[in-house]
Amino acid sequence: MRRKGFKKRDHNPDSVHERVDMGRFINYLMQDGKKLAAEKIFYESLQRVEKETKEEAVKVFEKAMENATPLLEVTSKRIGGANYQIPREVRSERKFFLAAHWIIDAARKKKGKPMAQKLAEEIIAAAKNEGTAIKKKQDTHRMAEANRAFASYLRG
Repeated sequence: MRRKGFKKRDHNPDSVHERVDMGRFINYLMQDGKKLAAEKIFYESLQRVEKETKEEAVKVFEKAMENATPLLEVTSKRIGGANYQIPREVRSERKFFLAAHWIIDAARKKKGKPMAQKLAEEIIAAAKNEGTAIKKKQDTHRMAEANRAFASYLRG
């Protein structure tokens, strides 16, 4: 029996810039339901970004998300007793999710600094097409490219 269809969510914008993408990013940043703490970290990191780059923080954030967004990913499919990594295009809803999570995870893995500073550094690095989140995107694309021979199994 098939599962019930997925109902697309309506996301709330953030409180300062009234942007849905920033609201979603804050929600991904949030831990244990502490949204105020996540908002504080995010807005503080945007202030740091603006101070360091001398550019508008919103533009730098957009550029970072655009650069970290993947086009391809691999999914595992079992065919005849063997698992194949099959490359496929990333759905538009999932692109933002992956980019945001890669930036946040890269910031969390750094040690010895406040989270707002680590997040600001990662956003700036991603905007310049550098950093751990960009490396993760390139690794994903590389794996999809290496398994391009199995793309024909996608239809089966």
